[in-house]
Amino acid sequence: MMSSGDAEEAGVKVPAGAADPVVAGIAAGYAFAGQALELGAVLRDGHCFPGAQVRIPLPMLNRHGLVAGATGTGKTKTLQLIAEQLSAHGVPVFLADVKGDLSGIAAPGQPGAGVEGRAAEVGQQWTATGFPAEFLALGGLGHGVPVRATITSFGPLLLAKVLQLNRTQEQSLGLIFHYADTKGLELIDLKDLRAVVAFLTSPEGKAELKDIGGLSTATAGVILRSLTAFEAQGMADFFGEPEFDTADLLRTAPDGRGMVSVLELPAVQDKPLLFSTFLMWLLADLFHDLPEIGDADRPRLVFFFDEAHLLFDEASKAFLDSITQTVRLIRSKGVGVFFVTQTPKDVPSDVLGQLGNRVQHALRAFTPEDQKALRATVQTFPKSSYDLEELLTGLGTGEAVVTVLGETGAPTPVAATRLRAPESLMGPVDAAELDAAVRGSALHGRYAQAVDRESAYEKLQRTPAEPQAPAARGEAVRREEPSLVEQVVGSGMFRSLARSVGTQLGREITRSLFGTARRRR
Repeated sequence: MMSSGDAEEAGVKVPAGAADPVVAGIAAGYAFAGQALELGAVLRDGHCFPGAQVRIPLPMLNRHGLVAGATGTGKTKTLQLIAEQLSAHGVPVFLADVKGDLSGIAAPGQPGAGVEGRAAEVGQQWTATGFPAEFLALGGLGHGVPVRATITSFGPLLLAKVLQLNRTQEQSLGLIFHYADTKGLELIDLKDLRAVVAFLTSPEGKAELKDIGGLSTATAGVILRSLTAFEAQGMADFFGEPEFDTADLLRTAPDGRGMVSVLELPAVQDKPLLFSTFLMWLLADLFHDLPEIGDADRPRLVFFFDEAHLLFDEASKAFLDSITQTVRLIRSKGVGVFFVTQTPKDVPSDVLGQLGNRVQHALRAFTPEDQKALRATVQTFPKSSYDLEELLTGLGTGEAVVTVLGETGAPTPVAATRLRAPESLMGPVDAAELDAAVRGSALHGRYAQAVDRESAYEKLQRTPAEPQAPAARGEAVRREEPSLVEQVVGSGMFRSLARSVGTQLGREITRSLFGTARRRR
């Protein structure tokens, strides 16, 4: 831990007002020379020290992080506080709004005794401020510009997670995607994939099963039934075109502040597996498209992944490996990822080891399972002067235990922190105001109206032409239209596809992590 004297010798100004030597040592560990986000002030023995500020260096926000804590401890407000300051520094932010109360980031906050008291306690100069925001909604369900993905780009691993397929079925789904790719059958929406699976299980298509790695008719039937049930639950709206371009998450406002993209999820919060997997698709798509930039003075985007435990529950090893690789490598592309969940044990250790910035809100220890989770959480923190088991169960709302990566990449001292108050509205904006903002968005015209162009479903529904009578003498005889089998599995189609490397379809069949399709914007 850097002492206050060491910090001063290094040319870093140590805040005044931290007479307690332990508090002074913690304050010195957060006295960074460069730009940083302000989280709050140090707590010790129930007292708040406004001169001892707890901060996160801006360049370290792409080293990923974890915001954890029991329900009602203030995690959402912590996201809002961090997102505001990132925006103010010109960094775009993506927020998953599960409860529907983050839309207030676009409106100035409301002053009051509670806000003013908190600001005075932590040494904050609070000013009511709204931030530039874009509102999105999965499939257009809810208030927001529709976010859709094509089945082709979503890929087999993510779709298998949504459909809750087992490992064997997941591998078989991958073979079906491979078959559709090689035969030029674009999978835009659910009916496209259902049509391909139905074709492969039909008398005409069964022969093709032998050519794609031993996909059994029984397994294909299970996948087909899963797709039919999934569509019957109203999931069709989430897949289709126009597909959302994740480059739209990287925009800044005309005044230079980063755009805060808020994905409204209340309308689909009863489908947690779906929205958590969609969030992973957004992240994987960014990973595919963004170039390497190495270490930068600020992140290109910070992505907050709420309800993170849903992503990892019952996930296959291949799925977890892909998540780990994405999190490990996307940092060099300038993207920081914060997982938001209740306890660190919700996140696999290989992923948790990548999360250098930690904001841990209060935990409850009412049951033996809770106590075990509490002890496991304490073990993930660096050693400190705090009794963390006692501290974590006694924190109030808006208080947290913090440790982040300092400017040299070393962990900062563990700091019990009373967090600052967000300057934007702590709650949802009026529905009419939200709808007006969505209609006025520059993205509304591009994504609002769904498009259903010709793809696999239409190609497989096409019937062969009726035989025609011989042409009159001297007139060229028209060639009969190819049969369905020739259209779908003919070698000519395959050769044509192989020559289409420079076309959009040729690019889309190049798959990477999660089996998602890599596309050139």
